[in-house]
Amino acid sequence: MLNAIRKNGVVLAVFACASTGVVALTHYLTKDQIHQQEQAQLLSVLNQVIPHEMHDNDLYTSCTLVSDPVLGTEESMPVYMATLGGEPSALAIETIAPDGYNGAIKLIIGIEQDGTISGTRVLNHQETPGLGDKIDLRITDWILGFNGKQVTPENESTWKVSKDGGDFDQFTGATITPRAVVKSVKNTVQFVNANRDKILSQPRNCGGSDE
Repeated sequence: MLNAIRKNGVVLAVFACASTGVVALTHYLTKDQIHQQEQAQLLSVLNQVIPHEMHDNDLYTSCTLVSDPVLGTEESMPVYMATLGGEPSALAIETIAPDGYNGAIKLIIGIEQDGTISGTRVLNHQETPGLGDKIDLRITDWILGFNGKQVTPENESTWKVSKDGGDFDQFTGATITPRAVVKSVKNTVQFVNANRDKILSQPRNCGGSDE
């Protein structure tokens, strides 16, 4: 009986080691492909929030990192800098809405030089299907409502959902999610407007840049 237990233990140990090895090998062999897929997906989103006609540079490598509590996280967030003919044309900044219904919502916002929003997309969220997930462009076009808008001292009070007296629609049965997104977009645009020159002068230190 004892010998049988020992034998089974050895077999299990060998199987565990083999499984771990297979997982490690698979990760090693596919990590470059996964990285390329992630980069391609990010480039697709970048070209949605900053359309091709607004830039002629490689957005992915024209990247710097910024950090500020107003961005909804203590982590540094990437900013992708668009240029056209060598002149700055827009920035795309990743940001966090920390107060979504089911947790943090990760966004990316394209902002032109004059502060106009050129596009907004949700990068990641855990919101409830059929309710809060309407922030996702694959579900509804609600997120397109930010296009062409600016945040100014004159209209700052309107940057709320309609239930709170603002200009943005909420969803039936789900106000917390759009409220969190509107607040985050407003805060992020204000951050960029106040720090644009500083951001543009920073070294490119993310997105695969060597600068």
